[in-house]
Amino acid sequence: MLNVPSQAFPAPGSQQRAASGGRNKVPLKQGRSLMDWIRLTKSGKDLTGLKGRLIEVTEEELKKHNKKDDCWVCIRGLVYNVSPYMEYHPGGEDELMRAAGSDGTDLFDQVHRWVNYESMLKECLVGRMAVKPVVVAKENHEKKLLNGILFKSQVPDLPAKEISPSYDWFQTESLVTIVIYTKQKDMDSESVIVDYQDGCFRAEIVIKDYSYLLHTELSHEIQEDITVHVAEKTGKVEIVLKKKDNVSWKYLGHPLENHNSFTTHRETVGKPLKTTWTSIPGNYIYVSLEVEGLYYRKCQLISKVDVTHDTKLYCLMLPPGTHLQVPIGHHVYLKQTVTGTEIVKPYTPVLETLHSNLKESLHPNNKYIYIMIKIYHTGLFTPYFNCLQIGDCVSLSNPEGTFKKSQLQELEELFLVAAGTGFTPMIKILNYALTNITNLRKVKLMFFNKTEGDILWRNQLEQLADKERRFEVEFVLSEPTCEWTGKQGRISLPLLSEFVKRSLEDSRVLICICGPALFTEQGIRLLKDLNFSQEEVHGFTAY
Repeated sequence: MLNVPSQAFPAPGSQQRAASGGRNKVPLKQGRSLMDWIRLTKSGKDLTGLKGRLIEVTEEELKKHNKKDDCWVCIRGLVYNVSPYMEYHPGGEDELMRAAGSDGTDLFDQVHRWVNYESMLKECLVGRMAVKPVVVAKENHEKKLLNGILFKSQVPDLPAKEISPSYDWFQTESLVTIVIYTKQKDMDSESVIVDYQDGCFRAEIVIKDYSYLLHTELSHEIQEDITVHVAEKTGKVEIVLKKKDNVSWKYLGHPLENHNSFTTHRETVGKPLKTTWTSIPGNYIYVSLEVEGLYYRKCQLISKVDVTHDTKLYCLMLPPGTHLQVPIGHHVYLKQTVTGTEIVKPYTPVLETLHSNLKESLHPNNKYIYIMIKIYHTGLFTPYFNCLQIGDCVSLSNPEGTFKKSQLQELEELFLVAAGTGFTPMIKILNYALTNITNLRKVKLMFFNKTEGDILWRNQLEQLADKERRFEVEFVLSEPTCEWTGKQGRISLPLLSEFVKRSLEDSRVLICICGPALFTEQGIRLLKDLNFSQEEVHGFTAY
């Protein structure tokens, strides 16, 4: 519903141009761009009509404001006067009017729940919906919350086979060990995310489609060197904390929001990052989207290295009190404030290099995140990000995604189809498959770009193909020079049908595809036409 533009879109011919995602767009009038809206919100003009007052809004009052020039909408209990925003909305006035004078939360979630509407519409805030007080029986939860007992009221209706985790803790003179009993097999350290900052301890354990959260203000200070051990066969997780002072703790800490909760993992996990764009004189703009409920921490920029003429490899250092390992095929969100507005972009972390046997890595993998980013000089996010100096910080979210390493197990042939920076999810998949999948006979990468100068890590890919007999790479250019002797064109049935041929009729295969939305959508349709099943194709759609 509220499609809020937040960043300049690349040129029409760019491989990063996003698809419409099936929603209608309307041309905006001159002077109704993102920057025009930001200037209006900062002008001091009263956009609510209430002269700065915040009020409680009853259902009856909300229903009265249902016209274009007097349109109030409720989203998650907060009421906004969206009339001033009508002409700035890329989805058009009619789309906003669908929620006029009513609670538009469900409609908003159906279309694009990721939009950071709180930031963009903060000057349009009328107030909060008036609600009747609910009487809740008071209980002393602290003792139970701290000894690992989970209240039934906090546990959603789970399948019969799902068993709720529990936790306990014990201490020695110098250490505190928190033990989480997940009762699940095949757990690994990627499933555990730990953050400690300003005395607050937060641990999230991802268990299939659920998340178990411990969140407490520790009773004593600890050092920021946190160790995580996972027993894969039993699912027991140990988080070892080093005491700052060797004193005996009487209790672990005071529970914070959602402590000891076990809930369905965010409904948004796995949904594509949807973007909506609209033209303005000279360039394009598109929406900044954010998955709600994600936890962010500040990471420090350690290095940036040129990859091509417009793409760089950035190294971000996690805070010392953080344990986070991004699973293969998952992405994170980077968030920064530009001209007073929070802008969020998804990126898939990569390796420092394709050469997995490089012994002298510049940075250990467990403390550093590598992000490969193409810089759009007419954009909002990437130019600001590229201006960060070594030592500056950027907010990085918990990982999101649906790809599972189990999709690679027992695989015999792996086909990777990528365009532009859609190559980034393939890097870890390629490395993991060649290193760990014993049955693998062949890995092939078809890499689409405009020109030779746009090919990311071309030398590394060619060196890997020379070294690893199971790996082949094909470069396809849409705007080659006359000297180019390789394949050229865009994604098509003839190109794909030749590329994804099974070496044996019954070979177990997986095809991963990633690029701009139109590229990925078209590729998935073509693979379906080639009679590949849904289980044999994985599309990365948050690009």
